[in-house]
Amino acid sequence: MGQKNVPMLGCENAWIAAGAFMAALKNEGTTMVTDEQIIEVLIRTKRQAVGGFCGLTGVCGIVPAMGACFSIVLGAACSKDQETAKTMEVVARIVGKIANETGPCCCKNFVWTALNEGITLAQSYLKVSLSSPSQEIICTHSSRHPHGCRESKCPYFK
Repeated sequence: MGQKNVPMLGCENAWIAAGAFMAALKNEGTTMVTDEQIIEVLIRTKRQAVGGFCGLTGVCGIVPAMGACFSIVLGAACSKDQETAKTMEVVARIVGKIANETGPCCCKNFVWTALNEGITLAQSYLKVSLSSPSQEIICTHSSRHPHGCRESKCPYFK
């Protein structure tokens, strides 16, 4: 996220969240995530993570990105029952966590928030134990925020 070509705000952050989460699942090994599944998650994310939708529709692109991860791993589809219900529960939980971090929106915060919640939800819904970061996450991007960083209101600002 610190590379100069990754904007402070933008859907590239949704791809980072989805890719990081799927890579973590693949590396952990329990769910047998394939490269094809990771590509499918990124394709789904690209179709749903559209710039500015957080303000226009109330749905940050990181939310469907994380939803795509769980959908693929759980095998959710319109014709399925619990697989789809569980995916929707995951999405509801993640959007709730992100909603508590707005004012103004910050994609970097939303990635970290979604991934932290994803770790918890992976245990609950996938029976996968992913480790949390070994160090406290400290944001180094506050000066890049075009709308002004939330600073002391953000758990990642120091």
